[in-house]
Amino acid sequence: METHQSSHRDISGGGARAAVFGVSDGLLSNVALILGVAGARPAPSAVVIAGLAGLVAGAFSMGVGEYISMGAQRELFQHELRIEEREIRDRPEAETRELQELYVSRGVPPALASEVSKYLMKNPDTALKVHAQEELGVAPDSIGSPIQAALASFFSFALGAAIPLIAWFITIGSAAVIASAISAGVATLLVGGGLAAMTGRSITKGALRQLVLSMIATSVTYGVGHILGGTIR
Repeated sequence: METHQSSHRDISGGGARAAVFGVSDGLLSNVALILGVAGARPAPSAVVIAGLAGLVAGAFSMGVGEYISMGAQRELFQHELRIEEREIRDRPEAETRELQELYVSRGVPPALASEVSKYLMKNPDTALKVHAQEELGVAPDSIGSPIQAALASFFSFALGAAIPLIAWFITIGSAAVIASAISAGVATLLVGGGLAAMTGRSITKGALRQLVLSMIATSVTYGVGHILGGTIR
């Protein structure tokens, strides 16, 4: 007899989430910055400098921000886990009743809830995992790594930010603006479609939504740059 095993991606670590949003943010923010500066029609070197500055500053900002955020979240979870561990050790009867009441509130018959709760509380490690999952919504062994999330965010942002900048190392002027916009548009479609595929949504809708939002942002910044370029000299 064949057994069916359901497999799911591990999405709790933080690295995958940081990478996806890092690419998306890097792509959108830097193409908007590049086209905004280009709209003012400065020297091509000014656009390249602005794009490189946006890439470096954004990558460090994303990486540091992700590290601090994930670090604070991890410390908070660990603090709560230590409290829960102490409660299980010092007040096992109260924690057993708490678990039982939780199961009863979810529709489990009282007798069965009592039996299951007492069984789970026999092993302190198992009890901690169950209480953490039920009360904190997190498994103790699946707390994300701040370093992993920071590195993923840093490099993915840099990758996304580099895409619209490449054209400016190859050509200049209107050709660079068009090439930058097209390369960013294609990358945006891929990122939007990939994100939609990961979450089980329509790939076409996800890609087009990402593209439309990016077009709005870049159009506005290009227009602002064009206006300012004509008034501030």
